[in-house]
Amino acid sequence: MEESISLERAVELITGSAAPLGSEEITPSDSLGRVLARDVFAPIDQPPFSRSPLDGYAFRAADSAGASQDTPAVLTVVDTVFAGGWCGKTVGPGQAVRIMTGAPIPQGCDCVIRQEDTNQGAERVEIYQSLRPFENYCHRGEDFKRGEILLSAGAVLDGTALGVLASAGLFRDDVELSVRRVPRAALLCTGDELVENHVRPLPPGKIYSSNRACLWGRLTALGIPVVSAPTGCADEPEEIAAALRELAEVADVIITTGGVSVGARDAFHQALPLLGAERLFWRVRCKPGTPAMYAVCRGKPILCLSGNPFAASATFELLGRPLLAALAGRPSLCPLKAVGTLETDFPKGGGMRRFVRGCFREGRVALPQGHSPGQLRSAVGTNCLVELNGPAQAGERVTVYIL
Repeated sequence: MEESISLERAVELITGSAAPLGSEEITPSDSLGRVLARDVFAPIDQPPFSRSPLDGYAFRAADSAGASQDTPAVLTVVDTVFAGGWCGKTVGPGQAVRIMTGAPIPQGCDCVIRQEDTNQGAERVEIYQSLRPFENYCHRGEDFKRGEILLSAGAVLDGTALGVLASAGLFRDDVELSVRRVPRAALLCTGDELVENHVRPLPPGKIYSSNRACLWGRLTALGIPVVSAPTGCADEPEEIAAALRELAEVADVIITTGGVSVGARDAFHQALPLLGAERLFWRVRCKPGTPAMYAVCRGKPILCLSGNPFAASATFELLGRPLLAALAGRPSLCPLKAVGTLETDFPKGGGMRRFVRGCFREGRVALPQGHSPGQLRSAVGTNCLVELNGPAQAGERVTVYIL
């Protein structure tokens, strides 16, 4: 086991020990936000016929050779075809078909002229422009052809991807998609000092538990179901070990807060060995959340975060999200990095890498008041973590992690 490691090394150990959880079959209507586990192939050409991209006239390009406003080509209109309709005629030399956007291009035609470049005649039409073969012509299979990969494994099924499925006739309840399984998370917030919100009045020496609600909210927002979040746990190794054992039965990943520092009641140091868990690291060289711990027990990852509210929140973003991304096979669950310019001074020193809450807007980064790891309210409305390595002044360029 390595101790006191860099953030990058911690993420490396976490992601190296967490493999994707496998796949399951679901219908397209239940698949929004999921990640494909297998390629999906196109069952048809799209479009299924060559079609017009505009309202105008379809004809043979050769019939418009030399056409201009002064010397138009004059063609006989033999039919009109609308979107959803069909022209059964083969269009010959000197003939044209009035056509609307999306309508199938009749056989014999190899171009479409927009109606604004004609006299819009009903029986005979004057063509004022010379066209090339296949000008203004959408070919059959232009979007995709039958047998091609429609969506590749690893694709996130967002609204656009579902639209692609629908365009191929695959957005149906009798179609099953193979998607990567979403990790089921369990939360365990420990601490003798914690009481639930329904307790009135607040007993002396106690505080209301906020970490469970905060992490439940973040997991849910990321699309990760929380399958169990028991109401607190005392700082007793045996009680913690028993709770972890129960959570491992129903969850794919366990996230805990509290009990990982160096105090006399920081019980995870004793609880994890009781489970037979392998501890991969304890202590990460960053603030807040330095005492973060990570272990694996019978293939189930256990990420143990500081009990301080903002420390728990920040290290969840930096360590928890890469863990979830590895389990889900979805790299987009990791926070995005960007570079911005500070608008606010940060006078606090210290030699350790630090992450503070911030607001990132159009390349500018503002810092709110209140940066103690025990303060949570000042994080409301923020949208990033700002990486600092000591005091910083307005105007400096900094790395931010978008939440």
